[in-house]
Amino acid sequence: MRLFLCVAVAALAGGIQAAQAQLLIGGNDEKITWDDTGKIVTHAPGKDTVSIIDIANRTKPRIVANLPIINSVVGPPTNVAIAPDQSIALVANSLEWIADGAGWKFQPDNKIYVIDLKASPPAQIGTVEVGKQPSGLAINKAGTLALVTNRAENSVGVLAISGKEVKLVDTVSVAATQGGPNEQVSAIAITPDGKHALAAKFASHKIALLDIEGQKVTYAKYDMATGLWPYNVQITADGKLGLAGNNGGAGASDGQVDTVAVIDLEAKPPRVIDQVLVGDGPEGLAVSPAGGYAAAIILNGTGNVPKDAFFRREKSFVALLKIDGKKVRRVARAEVGNLAEGAAFSPDGKYLYVGNYLDNDITILRVENDKLVRVGSLKLPGHPASLRGNSP
Repeated sequence: MRLFLCVAVAALAGGIQAAQAQLLIGGNDEKITWDDTGKIVTHAPGKDTVSIIDIANRTKPRIVANLPIINSVVGPPTNVAIAPDQSIALVANSLEWIADGAGWKFQPDNKIYVIDLKASPPAQIGTVEVGKQPSGLAINKAGTLALVTNRAENSVGVLAISGKEVKLVDTVSVAATQGGPNEQVSAIAITPDGKHALAAKFASHKIALLDIEGQKVTYAKYDMATGLWPYNVQITADGKLGLAGNNGGAGASDGQVDTVAVIDLEAKPPRVIDQVLVGDGPEGLAVSPAGGYAAAIILNGTGNVPKDAFFRREKSFVALLKIDGKKVRRVARAEVGNLAEGAAFSPDGKYLYVGNYLDNDITILRVENDKLVRVGSLKLPGHPASLRGNSP
């Protein structure tokens, strides 16, 4: 009887761990580095990978597949997404690489790659063509719809998901004025009820509101001024707040302090209600699926800035944000690696994973009593340009 009870308890514990398991997806870009002046150095294509990572063991994750799929560090680190049931993943490739004499140049691509996560090992099973320079991705909680921002053409692509089939069903203009300047729609997030989305308009310093009904997506013709160069946007697990990371500069640190804008989604219409100081160059942004916290990944003068710049640093850091109702405040800071980009929480919100582009690894942090504690790392086969889970 005692042996049976022990086995039952062990099985229950294993079931709990399985229920908490989560896959992460990260895109590794081997085509871009920077020289000492901060100028882009291009490398030959063909070595990019997409890593599928199992974090069932939170502090000792393992890579279950490295797929040869092209992706890019150009754009926010949200160009990858996992469906809520972990059946498929999507990868948006923003740039196509073209030979240019002895070197290489890039131009907008239009591809989204579909990965079957249930295959053993996971494998690419399809390609979908969308608009120019697909960048930020989001999948709704029902797993039936995905949205992608087409950064080079002021539009959002609407993708219907049925099982493992993904197809483009519409492309929605989000331009403030037809024929106007490119607003560089960079990132997108869908509310938990699936009825609305927020899209970051990087070059116009605003967040656009979209309405969703089934597969019909409509630009609400309403933009919120959130701050300078909003590069990333996320929505809290309860759907009450939106968070927009204001990069402060056109794609790099500049030595000035920047903010995360807080958007009240219950207000009619939604509006910015606060700004939280986070540091120089928030690029990655993640919210906890369990609620209570968000993490802004701060460039902090790393990587793509001149070596002699007054604000040059060797380490990025994480600004941990505590969410209490509609009040958001910074409660902790933790150093990570060089040129940190993407981030993802574990499903229980107790761990945070941060990809360090120039270090080719992931820093693992435990969230504990409003603090961040480094508990491990994971080496990757390349430079992590993006990192996501199936969290909001």
